[in-house]
Amino acid sequence: MPSESKMRRLFELEGKVALITGASKGIGEAIARGMAEFGASVIVSSRNAEAIGEVAQAFRADGLEATAIAANTGRVEDIEHLVDQSVAAYGGLDIIVNNAATNPVYGPIQKTDERAFDKIIDVNLKGPLLLCQRAYPVLKERGGGSILHLSSIGGLTPEAGIGMYSVSKAALINLTKAMAQDWGPDGIRVNAICPGLIKTKFSEALWSDEENLARFLSKIPLGRLGVAEDIAGLAVYLAGDASAYCTGGVYMADGGYAAA
Repeated sequence: MPSESKMRRLFELEGKVALITGASKGIGEAIARGMAEFGASVIVSSRNAEAIGEVAQAFRADGLEATAIAANTGRVEDIEHLVDQSVAAYGGLDIIVNNAATNPVYGPIQKTDERAFDKIIDVNLKGPLLLCQRAYPVLKERGGGSILHLSSIGGLTPEAGIGMYSVSKAALINLTKAMAQDWGPDGIRVNAICPGLIKTKFSEALWSDEENLARFLSKIPLGRLGVAEDIAGLAVYLAGDASAYCTGGVYMADGGYAAA
């Protein structure tokens, strides 16, 4: 049916180029695969060149288009190299997914020393800002695009044990809204995704402790932890034309945790 095919096309990413940071595993890898399966050419990036090389190779083995470019998004020179090499590989950028994050401290706020604070802010907030600033003229030249910031439910209400991480993710939400206001006239949409507790290596400190896990599950109406693919579907939606009127939004994917 014509109407059905038109609706399906809104979710397609054919001809789009997507750059995903923190894509060596977990949520980032799932988002990259999801976008590639919907037709995008994807740049998978992280600090670990070997890991992202394996991810890109696996994608290509499945008939998907992928290129690996190593970068530490806590370093401005790496960010510039990442954008330049992405454009060199595919001629432009349409989608930016800021997924790379760090949390070197697990415990109360008083455990966060200045060095840990600087690292958290550099990677979780400054990196996304600088990457988007560097990519802005590229997106504008293409007539617009979609930027996704991976925040956290901790960015809405601080979570015990990850207080400073939560602070950085709260700032990322406001960065999302400020960028949406400034860049909307250029056709650049900016949205934030706030995952709940997703079972990945990154969040292992939260779900590997049985008592802590039970506390979380008791507050999740769906009764389970999330998996990386739960975030990938939302990211694919926000990347394409199906969400053409969505910008400045904050989207939770938490199994109902924030509503409980």
